[in-house]
Amino acid sequence: MLDFMTGRDRGPAQTAENGGRSRNPRVRVWSNWRNLRIFRNRLNMNISRWILGSLMLWLGATGVTYAVTDQEAADMQLIREQFPELGPSAIRPSPISGLYEIGMGMRLSYVSADGRYLIRGDLYDADTEENLTEMRRMGARAEALDAVGESSMIIFSPQGKKTHTITVFTDIDCGYCRKLHRQIKSYNELGIEVRYMFFPRSGPATDSWYKAENVWCADNRNVALTMAKTGMIVDERDCGTTPVAQHYELGLSFGIQGTPAIIAESGELIPGYVGPDELLRYIESE
Repeated sequence: MLDFMTGRDRGPAQTAENGGRSRNPRVRVWSNWRNLRIFRNRLNMNISRWILGSLMLWLGATGVTYAVTDQEAADMQLIREQFPELGPSAIRPSPISGLYEIGMGMRLSYVSADGRYLIRGDLYDADTEENLTEMRRMGARAEALDAVGESSMIIFSPQGKKTHTITVFTDIDCGYCRKLHRQIKSYNELGIEVRYMFFPRSGPATDSWYKAENVWCADNRNVALTMAKTGMIVDERDCGTTPVAQHYELGLSFGIQGTPAIIAESGELIPGYVGPDELLRYIESE
């Protein structure tokens, strides 16, 4: 059975250079590779269920907002039989007659009515030049972030009126992430609220990962994040489960490959560093 969901980038490979550190970044030890594999397997099983569940909120919500004809209903049932791994709300008619959209979260494809032919790629409206597939992804990103909730983010808010909100996937050891954070006051002064989520590019069981967890466990997370981004060491604490793994898996599902990665309120993914003034101009031009 064809699995259109395969091929996900799992991030940088774990090597002796980037993996296997102790929880305290100041103490370096070689990892036990068997334990690391067990950790990653558990991460994949448990966190992926949470991610897919939150992303399906969007698909489920949109699945009841459009009407289908009897023929479309019959076609969609046939496609479900061809792709039994798909949920009931993961199939919908596309703008092209006889072609259906199937997907999970940001992974969208198109399939013929008989389920035989599968098209991977983005669908454009030639008249408006709009990327219809990306518009659907944007909606999925926005809904997924809403499902996460601000209680598991680190937020820097303007003292005055808030005019825009961005969500930034950040790596504490990323140079351009640090540059962005050095200008956090400028973003806030322009009315832009910055919501941080963690995306340690080196992956689980690495210094960057543990630094993120230490920041989350600090008494004042905003101060701790600023300290960490200036190279200062944040004291190690164990506060139980942190959202680092959830953030990381969500970032992977968004297709994030580098940091900083900015998500606008619309769900648009803006890769890389963008300065405060330029970002404001871009957001307000949309």
